[in-house]
Amino acid sequence: MTNLITGIIGLGLVMTFLGILLIWVKAIPLIVIVVVVMILAVIDFAQSLRAGNGARR
Repeated sequence: MTNLITGIIGLGLVMTFLGILLIWVKAIPLIVIVVVVMILAVIDFAQSLRAGNGARR
């Protein structure tokens, strides 16, 4: 349960920071990189929740 809460808070803060960055710097390559990295972060977060207790299966 702790991993879920801290993960959601962490992803929310990173998305907020990068969203503000993208508002200031409107460069297409940066937007593509940020979107891809955030998708990968969400996928990793979901996989780590499925594994449970930090153990990879």
